[in-house]
Amino acid sequence: MISRRLNLCVQYACDPSGLPLRPLVRACARAALSVDGARGGRITVRFVGIEEGQSLNRHFRGKDYATNVLSFPYETEPVVCGDLVICAPVVEHEADEQSKAPEAHFAHLIVHGVLHLLGYDHEAGKKQARLMEKQECAILAELGYTDPYCGIT
Repeated sequence: MISRRLNLCVQYACDPSGLPLRPLVRACARAALSVDGARGGRITVRFVGIEEGQSLNRHFRGKDYATNVLSFPYETEPVVCGDLVICAPVVEHEADEQSKAPEAHFAHLIVHGVLHLLGYDHEAGKKQARLMEKQECAILAELGYTDPYCGIT
């Protein structure tokens, strides 16, 4: 039997003011994990500042800038194990640029990151990108958020 337990660690390596609290992070992670059937996971979500976000992106992706979310999957069976690193200032800036509530954008990126931990990859082609976006929209709607792609070109 597959474990449905979510072992979640939330870390704040930057000023936690205005960042999602553990209950929201848990709700987003649990909703995303349910996409491929109810299963559990061992996930760490770490909120970081620009310096750490840029350093990790440079080291692991060869890109010298801070990005919104980095996903580090370790295994998917029997449960999902992995880390998410969310660069809070980037997410807050994007939310402002896109006229979105920061909470909604953080929720979107947590869901997006967990889908990456599940093996979804929007960079693997248009079909995969559409599938991932469809999953994100459905999960976020279930959580009470609007379509995260509405109005983004």
